[in-house]
Amino acid sequence: MGAAEAAYNPQTTDPVLDDILRRVGRLNYTWTNTESLLIHLIAGLAGVEKDAAVVIFLTLSTTRARVDLVQRLAKLEKVDAALRDEILGVTSRLTKESTLRNKYNHCIYSFDPEEGRLQTIMMRIQDRRKDIRVGKTEPVTRNETTNIDASIERLEQLNVDIWTLVQKHGFPA
Repeated sequence: MGAAEAAYNPQTTDPVLDDILRRVGRLNYTWTNTESLLIHLIAGLAGVEKDAAVVIFLTLSTTRARVDLVQRLAKLEKVDAALRDEILGVTSRLTKESTLRNKYNHCIYSFDPEEGRLQTIMMRIQDRRKDIRVGKTEPVTRNETTNIDASIERLEQLNVDIWTLVQKHGFPA
């Protein structure tokens, strides 16, 4: 048996790591479904068919670019102030949730079986005045799993709220 084969043993998986990965998977699933609703906001605000909005959405490669587009469309003079406020409200909520989602999607996980500690290692360069830092570590605590669960709940509610907004304003669905 080679080193790669010895590194993974399904009989010795860690329940703490499995739990966090399940939560992160659920966070990603909920995030992706909710972010995709920006397609309907793009279609409604830009006055295009849903198919054209899908192309626009997929052409923009980051959440930040997609949210910026929706917010800028909402700020056009032709958009009613009440609708603008609704759109800016839901996009602001999505942006707030991105911090936690980004943390868990742009890290690697380290588990110390002897100490029983699970931690994230950020895969990001932090530019400082005179140096750089790489690999900031943070422990995954019970509080952090609670934060992930709360984010999932907020994203689920945001999903419902965006669908309600889409239907209320007759945006292409």
